[in-house]
Order: sequence, then structure tokens, then C-alpha cells
Amino acid sequence: MKNRSASLREEIEELIATGQLPPGHHLDETELAARFHVSRTPVREALIQLASMGIIEMRPRRGAQVATISPQQLVEMFEVMAEFEAMCGRMAARRMSAGEQQALQAAHEACKAARDAEDTDAYFYKNEVFHGLIYTGSHNQFLAQQATNLHRRLRPYRRLQLRVRDRLKNSYHEHDDVVQAILQGDGEKTAQLLRNHITIQGERFADLMASLSDSAGNTAI
Repeated sequence: MKNRSASLREEIEELIATGQLPPGHHLDETELAARFHVSRTPVREALIQLASMGIIEMRPRRGAQVATISPQQLVEMFEVMAEFEAMCGRMAARRMSAGEQQALQAAHEACKAARDAEDTDAYFYKNEVFHGLIYTGSHNQFLAQQATNLHRRLRPYRRLQLRVRDRLKNSYHEHDDVVQAILQGDGEKTAQLLRNHITIQGERFADLMASLSDSAGNTAI
């Protein structure tokens, strides 16, 4: 049962990340149980896990819904994410082994293939691998875990960013600079590049809000 609830958590999280279950969407246990052909018990356990991660909200007498983040909260969370990424990058530039550097380069090449194919979904997953290798490469398990947790919390919004015009191409170019800085062992440059890569402000924030509005208006379960 625990394994099934864990896999259900991942499947529901993926539906949220892809916008099929948009922010504010009510999560009915009976509907989800029917959708995944399981009883309500593993669904309930999966929802509890997602609530502990902040991805959904459990409301007394009203059930669960996909968490809604205000624009101000979103900016604040991306600010923290930018600093987590910067710290991970600074440490990774100093601590990554040759094998870890090779794995990062391979992940970067995988992102290039997805970019060339203009496949935003594929790029999204390859991008997660890329950033995860930097977290691991920091060789600071506590920091890596905190960065991973917030990264997962922001998955739906990071995914939407990739659908903004030219973001796929720009993201790859930013990755390229990060890889070169890490290979050169330049921690401060890596930190600044990753901070800029993650921070959303000005036009990028407006684009993200527009994408979020379109997703909420056009997506149905």
C-alpha cells in the first residue's frame, strides 16, 4: 500500500506540474480513485504526502485542492530558489568530481537535443536532471534536499516558464554558461549565473503570470 501511495503521489504531482490539475482545482478522492483504479485509501495517503510538501492544501470539511500561490508569494519563492541554486552552484564548482562533471555535460547535451527538437516537455525533464546534478554536486546533503524540495514545489511554474517565447533557447544558453563556469571551477561566477537563471522579474514575471492565466483558463481534468 505504501508503494502504491508513493507512486500515486508522483502521478498526481505530475498532473499538477503539467497543468492538468491547475492551482485551485478541487481534488476529489472518489474521482481520483476511479481515475487510477484504486481504493480511496492510497489516494488519501498520497494527498497527505502532497500536502506535507505544500503542493496541495487540505481544508477542513472542504477537502483537498491544488495549492494556489499569490504573485507575491511566487516572487518570494523564486527569490529563495535562486539563492539555493546559487549556493549549490558555488559549492559544485569547487567540489564536483570529474565523473560528476561528465554527467553534467551529458545532461546538458540532452537538453540541447530537446531544445533542437523544440520539445518543451522533454526539455523540462532533462532540465530537472541538469539542476539535480548541480544540487548533488554541491556535496552538501542538507542544502541539496532543501533545494530539491523547493524545486518540486515550483515545478508547475518552472514548466510554464519554458512555454514562453524563446525561453527554451535562452534557458539552454544560460545552462551553457553555467557548465563552463563549473568546469573552470569558478564558484562565484557559477553562483551569479544560476541566480540570474532562476530569478523572475519584470517581463519574465509578466510572461509567467500570463502563461499561468492561460493554463488555468484552458485546462480541464
